[in-house]
Amino acid sequence: MVAYDGGVPPLNSRRRADLADAALALLAEAGVHGVTHRAVEKRAGLPAGTASNYFRSREALLVAAAERLGDLHYADMEAAAIEHRPAARSKRQQATDLIAHSLLDAATIHRVRYIAIFELRMESLRRPAVAVAMTTLFERSVAVTTSHHASLGLDIPKRAVPMMLTLYGGALFTLVTSPPEHVSADLVCDIAAGIVDAALDR
Repeated sequence: MVAYDGGVPPLNSRRRADLADAALALLAEAGVHGVTHRAVEKRAGLPAGTASNYFRSREALLVAAAERLGDLHYADMEAAAIEHRPAARSKRQQATDLIAHSLLDAATIHRVRYIAIFELRMESLRRPAVAVAMTTLFERSVAVTTSHHASLGLDIPKRAVPMMLTLYGGALFTLVTSPPEHVSADLVCDIAAGIVDAALDR
């Protein structure tokens, strides 16, 4: 048994993730104003006071939600890389397929996540800590995506990655704020091809 010295108690990473997931769900449903410690606890099915043990302020809770979304997104990227690894296609087509797969999942299966991130993006205009978290998330996305491309042998120039991510984000905003029935695989494939062409042909 590990002795507790009376300082900050050790935190459970699974519970922290559950709280962040609850915050993401509330962001999508009710916006930033719907994210309170008590609302997050209720959504996660946890006792009162749990959220404040992990996140001392509402701002810290919002930052944790942004970090959690990044972790989930990068895990999805790794899974997609395994699924879409065939070498018979051109590098450009492979990149297009990966982006299309990511966009379609983000706009359908994981729609709530990405509505939440756009709520956080708007809140970052008012909260400096959230602004730092969003900037860090973008920079981390550039690094992870660049490494991801290299591991797949896609030969996409590093300088093209920020543009691809910016175009991806704009496309995703349009998709998740459109009626779900307007999102189709064909539409997403066309958008993905446009992102790759714009980034590589400039």
